[in-house]
Amino acid sequence: MASRQEQFSGTTEVREAHRIDEAALAAWMEANVRDYEGPLDVRQFKGGQSNPTYKLITPKRSYVLRRKPPGLLLKSAHAVDREYRVINALFKAGFPVAEAFGLCMDESVIGTIFYVMDCVEGRIIWDGTFPDVPTPGRRAYFEAMNDTMAKLHMIDPESIGLGDYGKPGNYFARQIARWSKQYVEDEAAGRVEAMDRLMEWLPANIPAGDESSIVHGDYRCDNMIFHPTEPRVLAVLDWELSTLGHPLADFSYHLMMYRMPPGTGSAALSEVDCAAMNIPTEQEYIELYCRKTGRDTAEVTANMDFYIAYNMFRLAGILHGIRGRVIRGTASSAHARTQAANVEPLANLAWEQAKKAGAR
Repeated sequence: MASRQEQFSGTTEVREAHRIDEAALAAWMEANVRDYEGPLDVRQFKGGQSNPTYKLITPKRSYVLRRKPPGLLLKSAHAVDREYRVINALFKAGFPVAEAFGLCMDESVIGTIFYVMDCVEGRIIWDGTFPDVPTPGRRAYFEAMNDTMAKLHMIDPESIGLGDYGKPGNYFARQIARWSKQYVEDEAAGRVEAMDRLMEWLPANIPAGDESSIVHGDYRCDNMIFHPTEPRVLAVLDWELSTLGHPLADFSYHLMMYRMPPGTGSAALSEVDCAAMNIPTEQEYIELYCRKTGRDTAEVTANMDFYIAYNMFRLAGILHGIRGRVIRGTASSAHARTQAANVEPLANLAWEQAKKAGAR
C-alpha cells in the first residue's frame, strides 16, 4: 500500500470535473499577474479536499491557483477571497505564507472565483510522524510547527488590517452553532448519534475566558511547506477556515494529533512511542506553546479535554461536509470517500473526549 507521502505528493492531470479554460486563464494572468510570461501548463495537485488547487507552470517560474469548486455549495464554504485577503496581510507582516499575486472575482474566466499565489519550493510532510526525517532531527520540526503557530497567535489583527476578519468574542459558542447548523442542513450526508450528543453537550460546557487572535483553522503538518533540508516552516497553506477566533481552539486542533488513531489523517500519534521517535509528548508540546505565548500551562492542560472534544466535533463536521460533496458528486479529491468514511469514528472519539471532561 502506498504511503501518504506517495499518495498525496506532487501533481496529476487536471481531473475531468475540474477542467478549466486554460486560454482564458492565460489571458487573465497576462493582464493581472506581474512579470507573467507564458506559455502556460496547468496541472492539479493530488492533495487537498476542499478547494481545487492547481500548479501553473511557465518557462520562468511556477504559480499556484486556488479556486472555489464547481457545483452546489454551502453558502459560507470555500471562501477563497478570504484566503487571499489573509495571506496577503500576513505576507506583508513577515509571517511565512506564499506571496499572493491576484484575485479574480469574475466567474466567467474559469467558472468560479480564484486567486493566484507563489509556488513555494520545499517539502510537504504528509505523515505526522515525519518518517523521512532522521530521528535526531525530528523534534526540531515539531518545535518549528509550534513556534510558527505561536507567532501567528501573537500577531495583533488590527495592526495588519485584519481587525474585521471575524467577529470578536464567543468564538466557541459561535463555532459550535455554525458547525451544528451545517451538519443538520446537509441532509444528504445523514445524521450521527455522537454528533447529536455533542451538539447538546458542547455549548453548555465551554471553559471560562475569552480572547481573540488570527486562527488558521486547519493547522497541521501537511498544510505547510518546510525548507527542503532544514526544520523551518517556509509557508503555511490552506487558509480557507481562518478567521478571528480563540487561539486555544486553534492550538488544540493542532494538538489533536496526539489523540488521533492510525489511519485517521496526516497526524495520528496516539499509538506512537514519542520518546523512541524523538517527538515531544502532548504535555511537552502544550508547555512549549504556553512558554512562547505566556500562558498558564496548568489552566490550558485542565481544559484540554473540552478543547479536543470540540475540535474533533468540528473536524467530524468538516468530514460530514465532504461526505455530502461525495454524494452530490462535487468532492475535489479521489481520497474524499476515505475521508467521508471517518465521520462516525471521529464523532465517537470526540464523545470519548467529552466524557473525559465530564460528559454523561
